[in-house]
Amino acid sequence: MSIKKVLVIGSGLMGSGIAQVCAQAGIQVSLNDVSQEALERAMKNIAWSVGKFIEKGALTEKKEIIIGRIRQVKDFNAAAEADLVIEAVFENLELKQEVFKKLDQICGPETLLASNTSAIAITELAAVTTRPEKVLGLHFFSPVPMMQAVEVIKGMVTSNETAIKGRDFVLQIGKEPIMVNRDIAGFVINRINLPANMEAMRLVEQGVATVEDIDKGLRLASGRKMGIFETGDMVGLDITYGALMAMYKETGDPRWYPPLLLRRKVKAGHLGRKTGKGWYEYNPDGSRKV
Repeated sequence: MSIKKVLVIGSGLMGSGIAQVCAQAGIQVSLNDVSQEALERAMKNIAWSVGKFIEKGALTEKKEIIIGRIRQVKDFNAAAEADLVIEAVFENLELKQEVFKKLDQICGPETLLASNTSAIAITELAAVTTRPEKVLGLHFFSPVPMMQAVEVIKGMVTSNETAIKGRDFVLQIGKEPIMVNRDIAGFVINRINLPANMEAMRLVEQGVATVEDIDKGLRLASGRKMGIFETGDMVGLDITYGALMAMYKETGDPRWYPPLLLRRKVKAGHLGRKTGKGWYEYNPDGSRKV
């Protein structure tokens, strides 16, 4: 049975991207945020992105039809009629658990609850609900409309049926599922990527190479479309920091403790494109300063 209605909690970079790909796949989407300004900004970004896909011939439907499938909501009431709810709020365990508690009270008994977390244990989120077998991770990658992979993560008590429905949903929206069968910190892709990111930060700390040269080298020598630091600015340095801290707290392993340079930048409010300064500096229109 295909998913017909989705509620996305959080309209930031990830949440708006998830809402967009669902709408492009013909799914009715409710996009939630506590801030009307954030919702309006998200809808503006979605409209721009959909327009670019249409210009390139990647989408055949009119932009107005796709955008028309997304409605803005400032409460969780849409969860009552959703087949699937995807949480995409800030990477903080307590905040996410509070969201899951509220959703559990509103959702119908068959509704699936998913988190877009990149590092927090799905089992811990499921534990605050009365339906842990229907809770799973759906970890999208940024930018969501462009990246094809989605990790489908089973918590300790996530049922096989729920995992299969998660896999089928990923296929339904035109993405490729990466099945994660054990609920370990960082799942699969981040456990591979984050050590490289941290090493790149330490090389900058030590004066071995510049941010610009490391990114250039990774694009030219490793076939990446974007360098580590370019991607970090797009995602947000606070998001990377939150993921690393979640993994550090979960495992107690010092190798996941965020490098000093990242910690300092987050404290200084240099969070990437959204603040105008991260690893690079940005103009008000979002373009990078030379």
